Amino acid sequence: MYIGIPKESRPYEYRVGLSPAGVEIITQQGHQVFVEHEAGVAAGFSDQEYEQVGARIAFSAEEVFGRADLLLKIARPLMKELEWLREGSIITGFLHLASSSQDQIDLLLEKKITALAYEQISAKAGDFPVLRPFSMICGTMVAQIAARLLQTNRGGKGILLSGLPGVPPAEIVIIGGGAVGSSAARAMMRAGAHVTVLDKSMAVLEKVTDRVPGVVTMIATQRNIERATSYADVVIGAVMVSGARAPIVVTREILQAMKPRSVIIDVSIDQGGCVETSRPTAHDNPTFIEENIVHYCVPNIPSLVARTASHVFVNAAIPYILEVANSGIEAAMKKDPAIEGAINTHQGRMVHLVRLSAKEDGK
Repeated sequence: MYIGIPKESRPYEYRVGLSPAGVEIITQQGHQVFVEHEAGVAAGFSDQEYEQVGARIAFSAEEVFGRADLLLKIARPLMKELEWLREGSIITGFLHLASSSQDQIDLLLEKKITALAYEQISAKAGDFPVLRPFSMICGTMVAQIAARLLQTNRGGKGILLSGLPGVPPAEIVIIGGGAVGSSAARAMMRAGAHVTVLDKSMAVLEKVTDRVPGVVTMIATQRNIERATSYADVVIGAVMVSGARAPIVVTREILQAMKPRSVIIDVSIDQGGCVETSRPTAHDNPTFIEENIVHYCVPNIPSLVARTASHVFVNAAIPYILEVANSGIEAAMKKDPAIEGAINTHQGRMVHLVRLSAKEDGK
């Protein structure tokens, strides 16, 4: 199979679809890999490293897209990139198509592209093995992001996460106790903050309590969300619904009741955001202020640690990539429910993809 790895074209996306270590595993299976010139340079991987493990270097993205039977990306492709795809080819990545534009969906269907979303690969209920390492990176980085945003010079309240003797620590409220939420809770506790985690599932809250001793947990009812956010210095939105837009759990009215110059970090923004006032931002200008609350809504937080992210991605994703490459997409879908459940479009039809409006999410 011809496998393509393009350079990511979205602004401030430094990760790469596969590291040289992953390419070596694939070429050893007899597949031909085409890597766009300098696709891995931002993550610290040179063209020479790719060539040494059997890849061929292509000097245009259009060539990589056009040659590939299987295209390995990280971020959702741009419209012009979708136009380069060959009819009937396969594209993988953290696609988040539930929050994409309709014209992108229409083109995938028209060209009969098989779109495999890494974030939906689920080995068992509630477990997302490819998404998990990136979620853990997001959660871990949230503590250092919050610490900066609370600084006075960043528009924050001038609060130290850990507090000091005689001065209480920052109040952190995390909505969602999955991989992002539990990792964020651990990082915040280590930083000395006071942490409250809300989730709809008691089983999830029990796991968070076991993994992060000292954390406060609450069932994520509307009343509890309103109560917790009203005293929060930092609110972290870590809500995910596989294959669908993130539900809005923090409304504008809730924001209006929060303390001025508090911080919201909406990690769910890659799936539309779980805060009504959220809109995507980028690493060069990551924040905006609305209702006197600092919003941080960068969808690709792990890109800031691109080399670490690329290494952990190979560990998690390579079994699924190999299965598709070795067996073909039809056989892989029949053989592995985890792959079948991650297919968003296939042969001109939508599969396992729920597209909801923000209004519908708020019901």
